[in-house]
Amino acid sequence: MLAHLQRGAVLLRLALCLIAAILLLIFTSGWDPPFRYRLNETPERDIVARVDFAQTDIEATKDARTRARRLTVAVYDQDPAPLAQLRAQLRLEISKLLTAEKFAAVDQELWKTFQPLLADGTPDPTPQEQEEQFQRFRASFDGENALETFGEKVTEAMAPLEQWGLLDELPKEHDGNLEKIFVRTRGGEGMSAEAGRDVPEVLIKNATARLQQSLNEKLTSVELAQQVFAWLRPKLVPTLTLNLDATHKAQDVAAAEVSKVTKPFHAGESILARGNEPIRLETLALLKLEHKAQLRGRSISDRFQRTLAVLGMFVAIYTLCGVYLHLNEPRAISDLVRMSSLLALFVVSVLLSWTVSHYLWGTEVIPLLLLGMIVAVAYQQEMALLIGTSATLVVALSIGLGMPQSLVLISAVSGAVLSLRQVRTRGKLLSVGILAAIVALFTTLGVGTLYDQPVLESWKSGLSLALWSVIAGSLMTVLLPAVERAFNVQTDLSLIELGDPAHPLLQELIRRAPGTYNHSITVASLAEAAAESISARGLLVRVGAYFHDIGKMLKPGYFIENQGQGQNRHDSLVPAMSTLVIIAHVKDGADLARQNKLPGPIVDFIQQHHGTTLVEYFFRQANEKRNPEIDKVAVDESSFRYPGPKPQSKEAGVLMLADAVESATRAIKEPTPSRIENLVEELAMKRLMDGQFDESGLTLEEVRKVGESLVKSLTAVYHGRVKYPDQETA
Repeated sequence: MLAHLQRGAVLLRLALCLIAAILLLIFTSGWDPPFRYRLNETPERDIVARVDFAQTDIEATKDARTRARRLTVAVYDQDPAPLAQLRAQLRLEISKLLTAEKFAAVDQELWKTFQPLLADGTPDPTPQEQEEQFQRFRASFDGENALETFGEKVTEAMAPLEQWGLLDELPKEHDGNLEKIFVRTRGGEGMSAEAGRDVPEVLIKNATARLQQSLNEKLTSVELAQQVFAWLRPKLVPTLTLNLDATHKAQDVAAAEVSKVTKPFHAGESILARGNEPIRLETLALLKLEHKAQLRGRSISDRFQRTLAVLGMFVAIYTLCGVYLHLNEPRAISDLVRMSSLLALFVVSVLLSWTVSHYLWGTEVIPLLLLGMIVAVAYQQEMALLIGTSATLVVALSIGLGMPQSLVLISAVSGAVLSLRQVRTRGKLLSVGILAAIVALFTTLGVGTLYDQPVLESWKSGLSLALWSVIAGSLMTVLLPAVERAFNVQTDLSLIELGDPAHPLLQELIRRAPGTYNHSITVASLAEAAAESISARGLLVRVGAYFHDIGKMLKPGYFIENQGQGQNRHDSLVPAMSTLVIIAHVKDGADLARQNKLPGPIVDFIQQHHGTTLVEYFFRQANEKRNPEIDKVAVDESSFRYPGPKPQSKEAGVLMLADAVESATRAIKEPTPSRIENLVEELAMKRLMDGQFDESGLTLEEVRKVGESLVKSLTAVYHGRVKYPDQETA
């Protein structure tokens, strides 16, 4: 044990487990007991306060805060852009008028916009008076830079309007103080007392009078000021916009500053909830308040003890799961990426369950079901049961579930996992969710009966859990492609899609190397039956067999199944070169598979289907051609072996043997059952003695069963046929 603990790889994995435990401890506040009561739960007896605390008198506090809100000054955003655009437009209109040297050339409609309203009974000016008025208007801009100076004066006159803004009247949404408002520039941060303005000051009907007075004071003549005001007045628009968010925030601040009216409760005296009565919203709020008061009274020693207890629970779970994984699924520990993914999945599932449980009753079952189904898809059912149950235990303790609720959650997760063996159809995961829903419903009813819970409440709880279980199955259907990619696994559904003969790589193999394609199809049929005889994944082997020789399409003429009756290309090559060409199809196939983004398990089949076996034909040729008198060094056997690796799974081992016996059987002149059986036994023993199955997990019994299946399948392929009179032996 001490020797293992000194290894860096072991310490790294222990550190990952410790980090996961600490994250769960922190996010679930494991140092404090959780709040265990739920809405509509029926307690068996009266719940009495454990500590002294006070509850806010909601109605009285609400009235006080409502008054504070009504007195809060509303916030308005000032947008000076319309007024700035108005000033620019004014200068442009004046420029148009100044381009006319005579009154006759003036745009009369434009000139009318500069005419002040006449008092009642005042006659309209004569043409001569209008001419003189226009000339005086032009004379106002005769000086150097007169128009620029005019613009500056107008800017000064309109500055208060641009700073404080304009309103026609208070909007209907204004529900604050009616006498004062806060004005801030759009995009500005914060508010200050200096930004406060009286409502009458920003109303257009009042602001225009100040604007007219300011124009009279700043422009060169009263007449020009009146003309400019006449143009501006009808074009003034509201620039203040009520900022509801800021106003409500200010109202919230004002309301929050109001002192709360409280109602006291005393430990051991005050009854918070009545026994045999469902917990309603107001009762639940009171219980939560009492729980918070209890947590505030906990000492550091109490929290430290609970923290040690929670960490001890994690140690127990890690020990249980670690021993199981070490014995039954070692790759989940040996592969650091897989272990990290599994830990992350566990932590995320628990945190999601803990989070959603605070919003709707029973929703914690969704992440737990997803966890169980994901592990079942990525690994195996037994492992999914163990990890799913462990996660359920952590969730139950972190959110304060009792024995009845914990039993229901474990039953739902177990039902989903046990029904999830293969995913061959798109509706499979949904049906798994429905089955988990049925289990959850009836388990809830049964547990409710055992614990004397009201029948109606049990039905409500059971139906809620059933709904969440169906939703979990639907979510898993959507998440399945991501799960396959993350854990580098292939479900039967994706394998069926991948094994479509219309796949571009298979179509290219048919075109370039039809003999290899036929060989692959035959091997697929043999290997699938053999894999199923030892309860391995036959469909995975079949699809892997389709692609195992795709590397041959790059040099199809060098492989016997693609050669015609002509000359063999290897006749012109030395054995070592022929071996390199033959071996290269493994690397070429793996490269093609990666380029076409085939899944990792299929790439593994391509790389492992020959393992590190010897290319015996060319090895013997090399030995035969070697001249002992000249070549003192023996032929290097390693140069005639495939690069490997050896098969790393039972499925890869089955494919290796099926590939070998299919090729060898073609060479038998008369493939009788006895000859086929001897050939299969010989090849299996040769691979076994060569150590090719050492890393695959295949047992001797399984190798025997695979051999028997291959014999049956090959015998069926090469069965005897009726000899017709006109047939002769080839």
